[in-house]
Amino acid sequence: MKQDSMKVLFFIRKSRLKKNGEAPIFLRVTVNGQQDEVRIQRSIPCKQWNSLKECSKGKDRISIELNSYIESLKVRLYQLHKDLLFRDALITPKNLLIQLFSKEERHLLLQTMKKCIDDWSLLIGQEYQPSTISRYNNCYDSLKEAVGSFYKKEDITFYELNGEFIDAFEMHLRTTRKLAQNTLTKYMSCFRKVLGIARDNGWLKSDPLAGKRKKLFRKDESCPTFLTLEELRKIIEKDFSTTRLNQVKDFFLLCCYTGLSYIDVSTLLPSHLYRDNNGKLWIHKSRVKITTKKESCTCNVPLLAPAVAIIEKYKGWNQENPDVPCLPVPSNQKMNEYLKEIATLCRINKRLTVHVARHTFATTVTLANNVALQNVSKMLGHSSTRMTQHYARVLDSSIIKDMQGVANIFK
Repeated sequence: MKQDSMKVLFFIRKSRLKKNGEAPIFLRVTVNGQQDEVRIQRSIPCKQWNSLKECSKGKDRISIELNSYIESLKVRLYQLHKDLLFRDALITPKNLLIQLFSKEERHLLLQTMKKCIDDWSLLIGQEYQPSTISRYNNCYDSLKEAVGSFYKKEDITFYELNGEFIDAFEMHLRTTRKLAQNTLTKYMSCFRKVLGIARDNGWLKSDPLAGKRKKLFRKDESCPTFLTLEELRKIIEKDFSTTRLNQVKDFFLLCCYTGLSYIDVSTLLPSHLYRDNNGKLWIHKSRVKITTKKESCTCNVPLLAPAVAIIEKYKGWNQENPDVPCLPVPSNQKMNEYLKEIATLCRINKRLTVHVARHTFATTVTLANNVALQNVSKMLGHSSTRMTQHYARVLDSSIIKDMQGVANIFK
């Protein structure tokens, strides 16, 4: 099949001078002998126009911007022509010019991302969380700065994206924003979703992230903070002089014995407690997402004797309203504030938070005592053992067992 040939010409019309004496600049497109032309809404003094190079002779800022605009139109035209050839579509000069100057056809990166964020914001509480939208907004702000710095423009079309800009955007996130690897990966995932939308709609033909995914989307393994058995005993044996610290100690230890998160222990009701046929007290409770207060996976935990004692200690703490939670747990902020005091008084050199108790249950209380990974996963309310494996890597029992044999040889 014969391919359509195209010629592009920029010229001025001296017969249509404007009131300021400048000549309007026209763009003429010729395809297989057919031609069409249009004004590009730019003008120039006749003496400054170079008809051979089809650009301004000047070296000032206005001339440089004009030449850059002309070059961008030319690049865009050839890209449109290439895309139409690829799709085996009908190519006419008029159609090319309409697509070139049509705002609907020029899909811009930042404009598209902003629209997506606005649409997703309407779904907060249904499909998206406020924290997720906040991350997209932060990514948008960073992307806007990177585009302005790299392209010297307020916005760009998707076809202008290239690997060089991706590298510049990555450096911006690492140096200017000072993001750690895992946070950078989350920002890049936001960016990738917008690129996926553009690709699905045919606005982006090639993937600018190609060859860079391993570097941009790798995750560094983080080590969860947890208390050792010795540190846990320090808190258990410590008697504080104030009621508030003793209460926070009880609530924290209950989380260490059960693996409950703050939101789950603060919403623990008597109806979540039940006894099995052997009289053993259990907690059977659906986990709650702190962002939506919606129930998710279910945790199923048999209570240790110290945990039962703590629940019995606060039984009926609010006689006026027996339907309140089992424990008068303060706010998460207050809990963490008081836990700092407890860490200082117990001489524990770790950043103590409520969530450290959940990590302590997973490692020191269960996995370190050879509780099966699958059972720990069920008690924590994880949707899969892959999440629990995060803790198993910290205390790998198989390594300990294997090294015991080695230790016997080198006694």
